Amino acid sequence: MTVVPSSTTRRDPQRSAAAARSVLSCPADVGLVVDGAPGVLDGPDVAATVMQDCAGEPTFSTPLGSDLAVAAAEGRAAVLTVSSGLGRPGSADREVTVGIAGRLVVRGRDTCQCCGDPRDLVALEPERVVLGRAGRPASEHEPVDLARFRAPEHQLNRGYLQRSVEHANDHHQDELRRSVSTAVGAPLDEVVGVALADLRADGVEVQWVGPHGADRTVLRFPRAARTTAELGHLLRRHLGS
Repeated sequence: MTVVPSSTTRRDPQRSAAAARSVLSCPADVGLVVDGAPGVLDGPDVAATVMQDCAGEPTFSTPLGSDLAVAAAEGRAAVLTVSSGLGRPGSADREVTVGIAGRLVVRGRDTCQCCGDPRDLVALEPERVVLGRAGRPASEHEPVDLARFRAPEHQLNRGYLQRSVEHANDHHQDELRRSVSTAVGAPLDEVVGVALADLRADGVEVQWVGPHGADRTVLRFPRAARTTAELGHLLRRHLGS
């Protein structure tokens, strides 16, 4: 797992890049300032705009013709500030911030998974990335090597793994309960709660409450996943979903 460097940790370019990607993949809060276009994430479009990390490029899915989409079509410069959602609330990891400066571009269109409406894909092409901590002055921000930040090896970063666990636990509880029910031979109605924990490239811990109380097992994959697609395939295969 990636460890977010502290102010007293000797700076390591590779670890700093991994930490910055982890925060980008697991934000608690996002702010975007666009040159000449204030408030692009304000108003009715903000709730419908979703950001994700696409190979080190912050990418927004936004309603067609939104202020953000218009700013991207004009190629405006922008600065993104991301507050960490890593770890537990109140932990030192939550103090970490990432700043990304670059230019907005339109990457095409996709379709909303909820309603099927077409949406614009807007990306911020990073030109500069810095790692900081909440409450610290900009003079203490640490520059992050851009090539390392965008390296493919950071696909399965700590933030991505954490958000994958949160998504599975929050939105796929029925599938997880069926998987455990089948694996342990217990009636489905006796498996009252399942949670994934400690997801890694080479395995995952499964916790559940069944007819005999709390239980857990660790599933080891036959190989370590190298991409997000591989990880998804291995999870589905070993969870039987």
